[in-house]
Amino acid sequence: MNDLHTWLSQQHHGLRTFRTFQQKLETLGRDDPAQRGLCRLLSGLVGSYVEAFDEAPLPVEVADGAYHRLLTLVASIDLNADADRRIADINRVAESRLWQ
Repeated sequence: MNDLHTWLSQQHHGLRTFRTFQQKLETLGRDDPAQRGLCRLLSGLVGSYVEAFDEAPLPVEVADGAYHRLLTLVASIDLNADADRRIADINRVAESRLWQ
């Protein structure tokens, strides 16, 4: 996740960034099967945001908020943690929303 976080932290807040992030998650899940479930959850979270605003006006404050929430969420995930922490990370992702 560190590489994804670093990449994400250098991107613009637009929908293209979120779509590219989904592609990166797909690659990570394919290349590292132990992370597949977490990648799918994150991809679904990002996908619902993209679907909600695709072809629709995206207010700057919504884009900024979603970007910062995703950045914070990705930073909080520890892929090397013990099982309890991994479950907590997965549950936190499953409960997350990028926009209100």
